[in-house]
Amino acid sequence: MYFTLKQLQVFLAVANHQNVSRAADELAMSQSAASTALKELELRFNVSLFDRIGKRLQLNEQGLALRPKAAALISRAEELESSLIQQSDIGELKVGATLTIGNYLAINIMANFMHEHPQAKIELNVENTSAIAAKVRNFELDIGLIEGELQEPELQVSYWRDDELAIFCAPEHPFAKQQILTDDDLLAARWIVRESGSGTRQAFDRGMSGILSNIDLRLELQHTEGIKRAVEAGLGIGCLSKLTLVEAFQRKSLVQLHALHRNWTRKFYFILHRQKFLTTGIKSWMEHCRRIENRNY
Repeated sequence: MYFTLKQLQVFLAVANHQNVSRAADELAMSQSAASTALKELELRFNVSLFDRIGKRLQLNEQGLALRPKAAALISRAEELESSLIQQSDIGELKVGATLTIGNYLAINIMANFMHEHPQAKIELNVENTSAIAAKVRNFELDIGLIEGELQEPELQVSYWRDDELAIFCAPEHPFAKQQILTDDDLLAARWIVRESGSGTRQAFDRGMSGILSNIDLRLELQHTEGIKRAVEAGLGIGCLSKLTLVEAFQRKSLVQLHALHRNWTRKFYFILHRQKFLTTGIKSWMEHCRRIENRNY
């Protein structure tokens, strides 16, 4: 064999960071050792895997073609290593979750998963749908849990569970007394919603089909709690997953509204890179998520 796994690890780390120094830090290597490993890989096969743009290294066509194959091989090697040293059958797992899932579901899922697999090491990354998809696509995450729908040829999307959005307002808002809203009400309201690129915003836009271009978007915020606080302050009405609003509805700091003629249901999904090797950890995580959902955690 004319390459080493360490050379492939260096290649993947540089591809992720676009910088040899940061890649070396991730792998606990010196910068010179990382540079040498990458140079030896390229020289051995007489290829150039990156375009050098100042201090930044950007994958070229040959590098892009190698990346998924190298990532799949490293995943298999890590799985083999875990088996050989007889540690946990799970090992390390890098999970990405969108904001609603990450803040309201993933922590409980992680706690239950680590209780079942005490030796497992789970790293959770919480961002919006487009950011999680990008990291799965770049092999920075093993698996993503997302709210939005994706059509990307490199990613495999599979159904996980259902979810539903809820419209809400402050108790002092005029809509709080009527609760049932017509399209005229929806158009008259000032809305505080999630930012473009989030799964919640995608579902909101779909729910507003036909009138979306005419609604009054007063604020677009990235954080769920910020939207709830802004609505409580009377700045407008909002629309978020019911998962995020249970406690606020119970303590009556927010009031649920209904537009029964519109569809507010959506789905949560798992996303994987199509060339990602399905380790025991990934398969166990997906099975656990489905089992937890069935037990209504």
